Amino acid sequence: MTIDSAHLTAEGRLARPEIRDTGLLRQSLAITRRNLIHIKRMPEMLLDVTIQPVMFVLLFAYVFGGSIAVGGSPSGYREWLMAGIMAQTIAFASFIVAVGLTADIDKGIVDRLRSLPIHPAAVLVGRSVSSLMHSSIGVLIMSLTGLIVGWRIRDGFADAVLAYVLLLSWGFAMIWVGILVGSAMRSVEAVNGLMFATMFPITFLADTFAPTEHMPSWLRTVAEWNPMSSLVQALRELWGNDVPAPADAALPLQHPVLSTLIWVVVITAVTAPLALRAFNKRTRD
Repeated sequence: MTIDSAHLTAEGRLARPEIRDTGLLRQSLAITRRNLIHIKRMPEMLLDVTIQPVMFVLLFAYVFGGSIAVGGSPSGYREWLMAGIMAQTIAFASFIVAVGLTADIDKGIVDRLRSLPIHPAAVLVGRSVSSLMHSSIGVLIMSLTGLIVGWRIRDGFADAVLAYVLLLSWGFAMIWVGILVGSAMRSVEAVNGLMFATMFPITFLADTFAPTEHMPSWLRTVAEWNPMSSLVQALRELWGNDVPAPADAALPLQHPVLSTLIWVVVITAVTAPLALRAFNKRTRD
């Protein structure tokens, strides 16, 4: 093994490598690449965005679909269903980032990264980007599966793109929820328990898999003010799969696109500072 003389001092000792400021963007991309390589080496991590969404689509479309009547949808329940399945999958971006972040903290990976001369936010930005890319794979697979079972985008290209942008924006907000939970919980098991106990009721108690009109009045009110309902209704409207909201529906369902944007801003504005504080406290202790 030889050592380049340029790295030796005048006394013949090894010189300290030059430390250059690479910037937040480059550091975040490096951590994103590290997380994606982790997925590549453990492809079973993709099961939740490949097999699970397809299973949900087929299960609801062919098993439960015949028992749920949706009047007014261009192609019946199967088409009406797709927005709910996609919203559920992207909401689970919070689950992915929470589990991944907690595992990295427990294994000391975050401590090692923060010991390097990098921006403190690079760890969270890299984890967020990789988690959003992870969830986007599920959205793509569900879109292809939906085409097979009869789902179609019936409105224009611009509206279709806006729907996917809303979906990813919702995923971004959910990522901050996941960072908060992953930083506050002390183990992966605790994260799993909390996320299952909260995310499943939130995604099912909404206008995702069944219309809200047939729910008891108090439950219907809760479901229609659930942020998931406005997201799902916005997707259906933009894709042309919608059933017009009843005249007595809650305000978010009357203006679903605007309501979804407001929810994204509010959730991010509330959870992001709390998540950053929890993460800094957890990694500093």
